[in-house]
Amino acid sequence: MKKFLAAALVASMALSLGACSTEPNQPSSSGSNGGDAAKTTITWWAFPTFGAGEQAGVYEKEVIAAFEEANPDIKVELTTIDFTSGPEALTAAIEGGTAPDVLFDAPGRIIEYGNAGKLVKLDDMFTDEFVADVNNEALINACKGKDGAYMYPLSSAPFYMGLNKNMLEEANALQYVNLEGDRTWTTDNFVKMCEALKDAGVAQVPGIVYCGGQGGDQGTRALVSNLYGGKMANDEMTEYTFNSPEAVKGLELLQDMVSKGLLDSGNSMAAADELQKYQQETCAMTFCWGTSNAQNYALSDGESISVPFPSDDGVPALEYLVNGFCVFDNGDQAKADAAKKFIQFVCDDATWGPKSVVRSGAFPVRTSFGDLYPDNAEMTLLASWTKYYAPYYNTMDGFASMRKEWYNMLQKVLAGEDAQAMADAAVAASNAAMQG
Repeated sequence: MKKFLAAALVASMALSLGACSTEPNQPSSSGSNGGDAAKTTITWWAFPTFGAGEQAGVYEKEVIAAFEEANPDIKVELTTIDFTSGPEALTAAIEGGTAPDVLFDAPGRIIEYGNAGKLVKLDDMFTDEFVADVNNEALINACKGKDGAYMYPLSSAPFYMGLNKNMLEEANALQYVNLEGDRTWTTDNFVKMCEALKDAGVAQVPGIVYCGGQGGDQGTRALVSNLYGGKMANDEMTEYTFNSPEAVKGLELLQDMVSKGLLDSGNSMAAADELQKYQQETCAMTFCWGTSNAQNYALSDGESISVPFPSDDGVPALEYLVNGFCVFDNGDQAKADAAKKFIQFVCDDATWGPKSVVRSGAFPVRTSFGDLYPDNAEMTLLASWTKYYAPYYNTMDGFASMRKEWYNMLQKVLAGEDAQAMADAAVAASNAAMQG
């Protein structure tokens, strides 16, 4: 819900990976150099989720070194990938029989891999003690596919919006934003805020509805579904429903706002591009804010305000990140066992487990870890939004296909095509993909 889930998630970091990164499926410099022939060697592909403002790979190498010291019979080779080219690289590796042993990601992709028979089942890691410690059935279920658990979770956090406080103050638009309590607000006030921003001209555009790819697409889905209460899927999670009257009304509102210059259509942008524009203060808001992105895309001069998505009734339904690990089935039991031992160390070790959670910029799934952000008002606020979490549809069959249908549909709607017709076509294709 920014893996994450979080946190976690960013293309800009990929530009500065430098010496920390390697090409997919090529060994990094992590691990010891002596006696490797007698060790079980596993590969870990890592998105830049643990960055916390550093180059990708710094923390990963630290936890690898600690694990290898505690487990001298196992060597972990690190490959860092980014959120722009990483998904395609993974697909190519899986199809080519060169998948990594370990991947840190979110359920959307992981469960898809598991249902396709590419992963090792992790049911034995979901002990009674672990399930009781998590104490969240929905989160546990988010880690499961058709016939078992495929993701071992580390942390979770909501997805939400970020607003440039300085720009809003200059445009006299802050009056439309609720800064009290949970900061919930309405669709009407969202529109009024965008109108004030446009009239003041404090940014090139008030906001960007990015739809050039699937990166960060949970932000645009949450925006559309919240505006008038249009659900992405039915309660049984058996079909997609974003062609409902409520969802189409949300699409039509965005279409109208784009036509009036209250928002811009980012047909060539994914979330990372929008986030860069927000960081550069080209736009006054981002629809892809989260704990990791708040660290990695902090404004250089201004202050960001975190708010839930606006809704017609003032009660948001938030998507959220679940971060976790999976183990690819590469036909080697020793590697699978070593991989499971490694991810359990990263997630559950008394020292490195909490460290990993904090570095992911999210909240621990284990309640026994307690409050890892004492005296942090922002994190306390975000933690309070768990009560607004919407049903987790990211593990539905055909989720990967639906994501493509979603951003292609959004491009057409924002270009002026009939919203109902485009939504009907996208939903029909998404539901057809569920049948295989």
